Amino acid sequence: MLANLGRMSLFPGFKTERVATSGAAIHTVSAGNGPPVLLLHGFPQSHVEWHKIAPPLAEEFTVVVTDLRGYGDSGKPPDGENHSGHSKRATARDQVEVMRHFGFDQFAVVGHDRGGRVGHRMALDHPTLVTKLAVIDIVPTHKLLRYTTKEFATAYYHWFLLIQPAPLPENIIPKILDLFAHRGSFIEPEARAEYMRCFSDPATVHGACEDYRASASIDLDHDDADLDRKVVCPLLALWGEHAPMHRLYDVLATWRERASNVSGKALPGGHFLPEELPAETLAELRAFLRG
Repeated sequence: MLANLGRMSLFPGFKTERVATSGAAIHTVSAGNGPPVLLLHGFPQSHVEWHKIAPPLAEEFTVVVTDLRGYGDSGKPPDGENHSGHSKRATARDQVEVMRHFGFDQFAVVGHDRGGRVGHRMALDHPTLVTKLAVIDIVPTHKLLRYTTKEFATAYYHWFLLIQPAPLPENIIPKILDLFAHRGSFIEPEARAEYMRCFSDPATVHGACEDYRASASIDLDHDDADLDRKVVCPLLALWGEHAPMHRLYDVLATWRERASNVSGKALPGGHFLPEELPAETLAELRAFLRG
C-alpha cells in the first residue's frame, strides 16, 4: 500500500489499472483527454521514469504509461524458447492490447531505451496502429549487435554481461543498480525508491536479463527478416549530447536507414533525458505529437 501511495504521488490525477493481455498482466497508469499517447520506459527503470513528463503531457493528450512485461509491477512470463517470452514482438503485442483495452486502435508511442526498442518493433509489426513514434537515446538494435564495434562494446558493456546465461548476470545486476541509484541527482528520491523496490524482486531482475537475452537472439532473427521494411509513420529521435550514442553514431542517419520520415536532435544531457531534462524533452515531444 505504501509503495502504491508513493507511485501515485508522482502521477497526480492518474488512474492505476492492471490490464490482462493475452501474454502478461500489465501495470498501467493513465490520465488526460485528447489524442492517445503510450509511454514506454527503459532499463533499469519502470513506468515511474515518466513522472516528470506524463502529468503535463496529459493536459492535452490521453496518456497511458506502463511497466513492460518483466519489469516493475507487470507480469513476469516464462522465458520461452529462444527467449521468446521477452521478445520485443511479444512485449509490443502486450502494449497494443493495453491500448485496445483503453479503447484506442491508433496511438502515438514514445519509448526511452528498452521502451524505444519495443516501440520500433511495434511500428514494424503494427504499422496501421502506430501513428507516430518517438525514440529516446537509441539506434536500432540490429545496427548495434550485427555491427558491433569495440567502442560500442566498451560503452555498453552491460549488454554483453546481461545476455550471459542465468544466473551470472542476475547475481551481478544488484551491483549495477547500486551504481545507477547514486549516479544522478536528477533522479527524485521517490523514483529511486521505486526502482530499487522493483529490482529487489528476483523475478524483475531475471525479466530484465531475459529482455537483453531476447535482444541478442530472437529479436535479431525478427530484425533480419524485416531488413527490407521501414517504419512508415513519422519518427522523432532524441538523444543526449553527453551520452555514448552521440559520439558513437550519426543517430539521424542511422534511423533513416530504418524509417521513412525521420526528424530529431541532440539535447544537452545524458542518457536519462525524461528525468534529467524533462522540460526540454517535453517541449520536443509536444511539438512532435501536435504536428
